[in-house]
Amino acid sequence: MRRLEVCADDFGFAPALSASLEALAERGRLSSISCLVNGPHRRAPRVPDRVGVGLHFNLSEGEPLSTELRRVWPRLPALPLLVAQAHLRRLALAAIAAEWRAQLDAFVQLVGRAPDHVDGHQHVHQLPGVREIVLDGVVALAPRPALRNTGRVLGPGFAAKRALIEATGGRALGRELARRGLRSNAILLGCYDFGARDYGALMRGWLRRVPQDEAALLFCHPGPAEPGDAIGAARAREHAYLVGDDFVRDLAAAGVEIGFRRAG
Repeated sequence: MRRLEVCADDFGFAPALSASLEALAERGRLSSISCLVNGPHRRAPRVPDRVGVGLHFNLSEGEPLSTELRRVWPRLPALPLLVAQAHLRRLALAAIAAEWRAQLDAFVQLVGRAPDHVDGHQHVHQLPGVREIVLDGVVALAPRPALRNTGRVLGPGFAAKRALIEATGGRALGRELARRGLRSNAILLGCYDFGARDYGALMRGWLRRVPQDEAALLFCHPGPAEPGDAIGAARAREHAYLVGDDFVRDLAAAGVEIGFRRAG
């Protein structure tokens, strides 16, 4: 059997979404969840011990936790602006470092321990400047969390979006993870435009790309559709598939089991 880590993002986005992720974890449909900690609905997840719980570092939605970053951005910027400023080297890195510490501290207060893994909401952890803050922060933690590697994004279709993730910081992150010997996935799956209506067909394509000898992680965003959520309809489709029997049958047909396999 090939092994795939299935990680659901955005725990803490809304109460019903968090509850749905807990139910999926209880049913064995997830390996791990990633938690937003800068919103009003943050709380500690109630999941089995086998399920990893990580920090979903957020710089692109809602409000900062730290006083330092609130002075720069009373509300966090939209992703295109954040990406542009990162690549132009115009980010207030000292304030972002303070925000990293604030979100990490909030996670530890909620969960009672360091995160099992760290990733970024909309992949912000890979951006120039932000990347170094997160890497240095992870190295300082004990036990040391795994990091989501966005350097090799595989899957069926959506080649332009996958290439954009790799080009805007993913490949650089992958090189740095290897240089520092940090635990991570080798391959990232789950990328699409949130408009595709047949999530099962996408999943079957991703399952075909799970390697035998490398660590693969599939990120997903299941949950009920919330008012005002730009990807609410996609969340509902993902949840309907992941909670149903088709997911179990597709895993078995592909010879893939849900679990962990991280390099480094």
